[in-house]
Amino acid sequence: MTARIYKPGRTTMQAGLAGTHEWVLEFEPASARVIEPLMGWTSSGDTRKQLRLTFATKGEAVAYATRNAIPFRLDEARKPAIRPKSYAANFAFNRLGRWTH
Repeated sequence: MTARIYKPGRTTMQAGLAGTHEWVLEFEPASARVIEPLMGWTSSGDTRKQLRLTFATKGEAVAYATRNAIPFRLDEARKPAIRPKSYAANFAFNRLGRWTH
């Protein structure tokens, strides 16, 4: 069973960087989920999917996986592009978009 090591990105409802500083080790599902016919709940016999380990650095996560002989896939963290903005740009004469309100 392969594990995935990654650094989570921020959610779309989040403006700050809370929860994006740690590296996460999660196992990929070994079996598909099954829909229970009476209630419609989904279940799985895979208990490793419930496990989520967090590490302070990428090196700690990789060392843990190699020490415990866990095959892993490393997804590098991408740095978001920060575009500088100013409030005055909303009223500029050379504004590209139309004024909507």
